Amino acid sequence: MDYRKLITDCGQPEYDRTFWNLMRGDKTAEQKLAEGRTADTGAYALPNSAGGSYEKAVTRESVMRQISTVLCHYSGSVGVWAALSDDVAEFVPENGSINVKDVINDFTRLLIGRHKLTTLLRLPMDFVSDTAFDLEGYLTRRLAKAFARTEDKGFISGTGVDEPYGLLHNEEGAEIGAAADALSYDAVIDQYFSVKPEYRKNGVWLMNDETAHALKKLKDDAGNYLWRGSDDTIMGKPVMISEYMPNAEPGDKPILFGDFRYYWIVKRSPVTVRTLKELFALKGQIGYLAFEFIDGRLIRREAVKALQITSA
Repeated sequence: MDYRKLITDCGQPEYDRTFWNLMRGDKTAEQKLAEGRTADTGAYALPNSAGGSYEKAVTRESVMRQISTVLCHYSGSVGVWAALSDDVAEFVPENGSINVKDVINDFTRLLIGRHKLTTLLRLPMDFVSDTAFDLEGYLTRRLAKAFARTEDKGFISGTGVDEPYGLLHNEEGAEIGAAADALSYDAVIDQYFSVKPEYRKNGVWLMNDETAHALKKLKDDAGNYLWRGSDDTIMGKPVMISEYMPNAEPGDKPILFGDFRYYWIVKRSPVTVRTLKELFALKGQIGYLAFEFIDGRLIRREAVKALQITSA
């Protein structure tokens, strides 16, 4: 599908008005929205203005979108070339030979998929038909919240089967930086220094609430806390909380640290919505079935390291 034309069409004021008429239950509006309908879902792309509001809302809701690199590639398959080389320079004597490094093996081509994500929302027709009700704002916020949760779960713990490869994936996710039989001050320090300085520079910690609670109590032998409460940092690096990170149980990886900008989130289509009026008519409701196609991949595994809890 030509998504570039779709985006152009969805930016027209007439499309915007007709789209929201359809969302309010006007079935005659479908005939006027043919240019915005996608063949793969039979749904209609959000108008550009609503799409922009959605992107801001989903970024506020999604921890991973805040710390990762978000790209847009709507058409065709995507092969990402990941550079794994360490760029170095060297001093050479005047008229001396220059060492030319063969970097052909320093690049790996990673395929980016197109995973379908869906959500179904229902609203009372009394609200939808009320012109004073901000349907656009309400619907985009609800969609953003629903998609953000499932996106984060996939980007963190995804298996790569019908969903992205998550950061916790054993083969495609973060490397193990440190291992311990329990959370400890020394284990966290070991994990921090397992990450190369170039990735520590923009490093971020990622964990769940239970792990954060435990780390806030850790002290060194001199009684100094690991967690700096004044700005919620560890080793001067910010801490992000996600409910989709595991607890500190044997075999799990409760803490990730590194430069998450090397996790690439690739949007493969705009968000599209279709109405399901007849299905919920007996309940006085209208349904909204929304779709997006997306993928994510850690393009440089050494950029993010995990702390693994070993068997006791």
